[in-house]
Amino acid sequence: MGIVPVFSQNSGIQGIVADSSGAAITGVNVTIEGTNFGAATDAYGKYFIRKLKPGNYILVFSSIGYKTKRIHSEILPDLILKNNVTLEVQPVGLDAVVTSAGKYEQKISELPVSAEVIGPETLDKRNIINLQDAMRYVPGVNMVDDQISIRGSSGYSRGAGTRVMLTLDGLPYYTGDNGDIIWEIVPVPEIQKVEIIKGAASALYGSSAIGGVVNVVTKQITSNPVTYIKTSIGAYDKPSYSIWDWSGELRTNSGLTVAHSDKIGNFGYILSLTRVADMSYEQSNFYTRYVGYFKGNYDFSASSSLTLFANSLNQHNGNYFYWKDSRNALVPPDANQGQTVTSGRYMFGAIYKGILSDKLFFNIKGSYYNTDWTDQTSAHDSSKSDLFRLELQANASITDRFILVSGVEATHDNVNSNIFSSHDAYGFGIYTQGDYKPDITYNGNSLPFTATLGARYDYSKISRQIAVSAFSPKAGINYHLSDKIIFRSSFGTGFRAPTLSEIYTSTSESGITIKPNPLLKPETNWTFEAGGNFQLLNSEFGLCNYADVDAAVFQNEFYDFIEPSVDPSDGLVFFSNVTRARIQGFELNTDYAFLDNKLKLSLNYTYLWARDLQLNQALKYRPRHMAYASLDYYISNFNLGADYRYSSKVEEMDFELVNLGVVKDGNMRVEIKVLDLRAGYNLNSIGIPAKIFFNVNNVFNYNYVELLANLAPIRNYALSAEFLF
Repeated sequence: MGIVPVFSQNSGIQGIVADSSGAAITGVNVTIEGTNFGAATDAYGKYFIRKLKPGNYILVFSSIGYKTKRIHSEILPDLILKNNVTLEVQPVGLDAVVTSAGKYEQKISELPVSAEVIGPETLDKRNIINLQDAMRYVPGVNMVDDQISIRGSSGYSRGAGTRVMLTLDGLPYYTGDNGDIIWEIVPVPEIQKVEIIKGAASALYGSSAIGGVVNVVTKQITSNPVTYIKTSIGAYDKPSYSIWDWSGELRTNSGLTVAHSDKIGNFGYILSLTRVADMSYEQSNFYTRYVGYFKGNYDFSASSSLTLFANSLNQHNGNYFYWKDSRNALVPPDANQGQTVTSGRYMFGAIYKGILSDKLFFNIKGSYYNTDWTDQTSAHDSSKSDLFRLELQANASITDRFILVSGVEATHDNVNSNIFSSHDAYGFGIYTQGDYKPDITYNGNSLPFTATLGARYDYSKISRQIAVSAFSPKAGINYHLSDKIIFRSSFGTGFRAPTLSEIYTSTSESGITIKPNPLLKPETNWTFEAGGNFQLLNSEFGLCNYADVDAAVFQNEFYDFIEPSVDPSDGLVFFSNVTRARIQGFELNTDYAFLDNKLKLSLNYTYLWARDLQLNQALKYRPRHMAYASLDYYISNFNLGADYRYSSKVEEMDFELVNLGVVKDGNMRVEIKVLDLRAGYNLNSIGIPAKIFFNVNNVFNYNYVELLANLAPIRNYALSAEFLF
């Protein structure tokens, strides 16, 4: 099918998308294959694609949790075609489509690496306010407070640097000063899905993707006006011990989101504002935040479009580093009482997409990320940064069996801070990756086989530091032994340049003094993975309608690994290069559906063997065993569910701070065993576009720490509701 060159004023396609029960499905992506044209269904499942030139088209209907459907349609002059569609329910699995693995749309079943997808239903039913909380239930992912680690790639560096790149619709979302992820800025109510790619992704994404990629895909703009409102209210229970009850009052939290989506002519937009306030179960750990989000899309033609983004976070919060002692586990040291932080973060981006032919298209991506924060502490630390990025990417289908993705990227960063000093940084990268599907037959049958080969060159320079560069190749294969058995394997190298904060931080806070290390070198790694997937469908063993078993073994070898440590000569914290580190392990992930998909079960286990080879000890904050389980039961309009997560007791934390007397009782830690319960009711089937959810988190009020001397959230309750108009 060729490109649609011009608009027609009076031709188009409209219809309603529903499930097998007849209930409307909201947020279904409806696109015309080979063009930039598309829409999303509104609160009543309606879609409308206007101004199409007469011709034959392929409509693609896709939504997380449903089987993708393609329909051939013919548009006649001056006629609006009505096309109602029914989608079949399908568990999120191998048919899920991701764009982050190869920077173009691919099914998970075609990838040479492990990947996960989180759909909007998962975020809704767990009442996810901050995206980092959703990451706690992703197989192979470990969260230490707000720092993400995929397969042990990271420990905890107190907000300095990240080994996992966060992107929003392909735009990188790490700050210019700390080089870290600010999860709070992500507009959770506008998420269509979250893609998680495990393992080194530097061959496509560069420095900050040495451990993997988390790509947030936002919702498409609806073709009809839709107003979305979400409200929530919650409260923390009493602590386990009366001595910990520092306030003697009910500690509450609340949230409100108002969003509107519409399309006027060739221009469509989404505008939303979220306010979240939390009194916190810990003294001086409160926050109030406002998150603004705008997405606008203008279709110049069927072959060119421009998408604009604006995202903001304004926050005022307490400054809580660690507890006073174990008898005052929810209270900070006296010297830290009343400390606060005020911050503003603003992200602006643009993506221009042009289709030159049905075999060649390109993207031009530009973004600006501004950070401005000040803390009201004795150190009076503050930082302002301006980070600019520009990327040109081209995707070409050289043949029906060979796809080539290539691009160039440049960054410029300017930082003015009393904690990091004032510095400029520059970066440049060029990459290419090819996916080849050879025509292989065995006994007359075609064998689906994909070979991937790619590489990236990076160059970066920070102020007066010596410029660093790296070449990061990757290779992978994906082989379908049959429709039900798939094997994959990949090998790649990664590269991460030290951030400004890791090199230049100089401050003293809460008894912890950090000194700069201008001799810090970049870190590199190579990673290997081999995995397989086995899938059964349609009641092939009794009551089970669906079974998916995925297993993988992996190994990461790090060189000049950057970790925070304490200098024994002066007791000061600094970032240094661990000579060698090795992370090995395996994952086993299983998903099941029973009773006509009414009962769904997920069981996941990850084993990690993460070692500092120089000191011959475990790397900090890496649990050896992690297990997750999720159970959902759907009956009529109700959903009942439970989530359980387990992590073994970590062997190493920042115990140097305990030995120096800075943190009292900081060596206290246990294994993590947390059970959450939830219930939801969908009013859509009775003609009311609304959902109600009730959540109880940490049901047994289990006391544990993820981070040194920081008690994780105690038992809490939340009631939330969503409305569409």
